Amino acid sequence: MQYDRPQPSRRRLLTGAAAAAAAFIPLGTGLTHAAPQRSGSALRAAYPDVHWTPAAPANYTAADRPAQYGIDRVIVHVTQETYADTVKIFQNPKKQVSAHYCVRSADGYIGQFVREDDVAWHAGNWGYNTRSIGIEHEGWVDQPQWFTDVMCEQSALLTAAICTRYGIPRDRQHVIGHVEVPGTDHTDPGRYWDWARYMSLVKAAP
Repeated sequence: MQYDRPQPSRRRLLTGAAAAAAAFIPLGTGLTHAAPQRSGSALRAAYPDVHWTPAAPANYTAADRPAQYGIDRVIVHVTQETYADTVKIFQNPKKQVSAHYCVRSADGYIGQFVREDDVAWHAGNWGYNTRSIGIEHEGWVDQPQWFTDVMCEQSALLTAAICTRYGIPRDRQHVIGHVEVPGTDHTDPGRYWDWARYMSLVKAAP
């Protein structure tokens, strides 16, 4: 998790109730995913079930993507924290960091913390933040037991749906690790992340 501060920008204000709530929206409801996007899209991607748990408004930049900034990357991260602690970090306005999604290791549960319309602060590079969707994965880069089958499978479904929604090619030039972001000092997802299997799952998804 890493963030570089942009110039001051407008923030979306959330009510206290909304900030505290975690909403579950199953597939089949007609919504593409848990957090409705303000910029409508005619393309409906088959998102896996995700759970809306909003980050603190101080931890991301409100935007109107893809109209304001085109989206052409998915960036894969590893939290170096537990899922529960990651939620606390994203909801703490002093941390100034966020990602759009986080996938839990044990069961593949996906939390959404920032709307895709908005710019999450995850890449450590403002240009890459504006053009990407960030997906965190619970675990540590040097502990491969965290990279469970169910986490990788659910994450691959999410990445595939994002690629479909924005017309992003499902390849390693457009689905990248945090370590590949220019200027970063992060190493995630690390040497134990099975890119060959992950990309095979992404390409095979509907």
